[in-house]
Order: sequence, then structure tokens, then C-alpha cells
Amino acid sequence: MESKNPVFARSNEWKQNGYATFDAPTSSRQAAPADASARTLEDWYQKPSATPAQSRRMTLDDVVVRTASLFAVLLVGAAGGYLGVRNGSLGFGAVIVPALVAMVLGIWAQVSRKVRPGVMFAYAVLEGVFVGAISAMYASLYDGIIGQAVIGTLAAFGGMLIAYKTGVVRNSPRFTKVLMIAGIGYLVFALVNLGSALLGFGSVYAGGGLLAIVVSAFGVVLASLFLVLDFDYIEQGIRNGLPVKESWRAGFGLMVTLVWLYLEILRLIAILRGND
Repeated sequence: MESKNPVFARSNEWKQNGYATFDAPTSSRQAAPADASARTLEDWYQKPSATPAQSRRMTLDDVVVRTASLFAVLLVGAAGGYLGVRNGSLGFGAVIVPALVAMVLGIWAQVSRKVRPGVMFAYAVLEGVFVGAISAMYASLYDGIIGQAVIGTLAAFGGMLIAYKTGVVRNSPRFTKVLMIAGIGYLVFALVNLGSALLGFGSVYAGGGLLAIVVSAFGVVLASLFLVLDFDYIEQGIRNGLPVKESWRAGFGLMVTLVWLYLEILRLIAILRGND
């Protein structure tokens, strides 16, 4: 089954029945035909041996290390965005610019067939600035909300990981299809809601209320379920013996989902506390 996570979708190696190529030509993975020319055989044997980086396969430790390194850079950016808002040097308009640039970089990292750690790190910095700034804006209204959102994100991550490993929640073609339809629908809703707010027609989340709680809670659940896709596709990649460089793609996918989950939880907590 092909990955539906946009970070993994363009990589054939993330298919359940895929395999790692280690930068070798397709023909070299097959047995040489009986009538192969001496020239062809000579070319095969004269090719340089694969380097350790090319031949080493991705492991769970590799994914953890790459994910942690991306998050470390994201936290540096978040600290800058947070302090910039708190001391007044960054306004909301200034925060939107790095968010838009981060979106472009994220799309580039996702659609590129080549693994691009540099682009991923640039995304992490700029997205961190946006996350830190938004967090500071919420913190100015609700004391302790950042810590609550972080704890909620970690709890959701741990809960979904346990549910996945114990088989309570499993990925399947139907599960993926339903989740992707829901994700696209939620994205369309978010864009329409943002446009409505910018045009002065109001936002679903403005003023709180039951509808705002339901919609925000749906976003939290949806982001949490996308973690199941991340877990499943990373497990497939390790099982299929992908090159170690693919661990960057895996770490980037996890980071994107967890940032989305954090922002959804942050907003839900703000709505709930605003209704008190």
C-alpha cells in the first residue's frame, strides 16, 4: 500500500512491498541474463562499491536522531519568535512572512524526490518562529497554556503510539482513505475560515462556544490519527530496508504532524479556558 502522507508519498521505497535501491541501477538488482555481453558484465563489475552511507539501512535510532535534531532547530526558532513577540519587536504581520516561507519550503521538501536535510532545517527554523510567536500571543492571554499544550501533545503522541503498537488502531486502505478525505476537508475549511476572518466576516473560533469546541476538538483528533500513518510508514520503511538518508524524510514527517497537533491543542485549550 502506497503512503498517503505527503512527506512520503513521492517515494516508491515507502510502499509496503517496496525495497531500497541504495542508488544502484535497476538492472544490477536482477540476475544477469544468459546472453549479457562481456562489455555489460565488465561495466557492472567495474562500478565502485557502495559507500557505508549508501549501503547502511535506516533504523529506528536513525529516525529518532533525525527527528530530535529537527526539533532542536525548531525550538531555537520558536524561542526567537516567542521572545520577539514578548518584547514587542515582532508583530503578527512579521510572523506571517516566515510562516509563508516555511510553507513553501515544506512543500519543496515534500515533493522533491531527493532528500533535502538543508531545506528541512530551514523549514524547522521558520516554522519555529511562527509557532513561538503564536504561543507567545496565547500565553499573554492565558497563563501556563504553553505547558498545557506541550503536555497534551506528548500525551496524544504517547497514546497513539501505544494504540498503534498494541493493535488498537491499525492502518488500512480504508482507514487511510477516510483520513485523507477528512484531512482535505479540514484544510479547505481552515482556508475558508481564515479568508472569512481576514475579510471581516468573522471566524468559527471567535467568541468560543460549542461549535468552536467541536471543530477544534475534531482538529486535535484528526492530527492525532495522522500519527498512525507516520508510525506505519516509518515501520514500512525500516522493514523494506531503506537507505539511512530516508530517516531524514521520516523525521521531517513526524515533526510536521506534531507541530500541527500542538497548534490544534493550543487553540482548543484557549477556547476552553476562554469559555470559563
